[in-house]
Amino acid sequence: MKIMRLSDSGQSLVLVEDDVQCPQPGRGELLVQIYAAGVTPTELLWYPTTHKKDGEKRNHAVPGHEFSGVIAAVGEGAVGFEIGQEVYGMSDWFADGAMAEYCIAQPGGVAAKPKRLTPIEAASVPIGALTAWQGLFDRAHLQAGQHVLVHGGAGAVGHFAIQLARLRGAHVAATASARNLGFVSELGAERVIDYRAVRFEEAVSGMDVVFDTVGGETLRRSWRVLKPAGRMVTIAADSETTSDGRVKEAFFIVEANHAQLSQISELLDAGKLHPVVDAVLPLGRAAAGYTGEVQTRLGHGKMVVAVAADS
Repeated sequence: MKIMRLSDSGQSLVLVEDDVQCPQPGRGELLVQIYAAGVTPTELLWYPTTHKKDGEKRNHAVPGHEFSGVIAAVGEGAVGFEIGQEVYGMSDWFADGAMAEYCIAQPGGVAAKPKRLTPIEAASVPIGALTAWQGLFDRAHLQAGQHVLVHGGAGAVGHFAIQLARLRGAHVAATASARNLGFVSELGAERVIDYRAVRFEEAVSGMDVVFDTVGGETLRRSWRVLKPAGRMVTIAADSETTSDGRVKEAFFIVEANHAQLSQISELLDAGKLHPVVDAVLPLGRAAAGYTGEVQTRLGHGKMVVAVAADS
């Protein structure tokens, strides 16, 4: 089968095409024939991409940890799925991902694909929607009537955070670039802030929740817009190694969750939640999704690789 993997041949992180034997599912595992895979551009720099769980160096990693496809084989003890079933989901960060024609996945990170979505659309959902869900509901405990500020409202996570917060009945403000102000407003943000033209802390205050996808100076300035009992949530990678206790408490990494993916599927099929695909690439050009070389893009949502030519 064809895969796109790290070359491990130099100082720069480069994806190269390779042909390898198709994996077989072990006990409790699923083999998914991949139709499409989502691109997380910064993933090539993450620790799980270059290291194993025990800290040893990892070679030839296959990126792309969200996908849509069809169940090709079911390992012994993996219940709830059948061969030929259309699914979507996310795989373990330390495992080989879905920039490949086939991928091993755990049942706990897989759910039935939303029927109304194409495979391309479905592959854009799992990581972004689960991150928004877990940040807003599991960590910030967002309630109806509360006020939330979403930083990076047009991004792969932010556009789901806005929609889910509005579905919960919250009041949403969001930051975005000038060209995405209209898009973010259409998602449901009641106040949209051009972060280049306006300092957000001068435009909003008294937030119950801040959902930060940007980090750095944006995160540091965000504490002042929270209520005294407000909750900060951040997914910015630069927060992972911080020594600031407040930031450590606010930072989290998304986890696969079958039940939440199933609930997200219901919202998508009901038309209450909408994915946005930024651009689509063929598998052979997947590397461009990680290097910023894709010229034709919407400028918001998620980039997706069409692994199967007819997906």
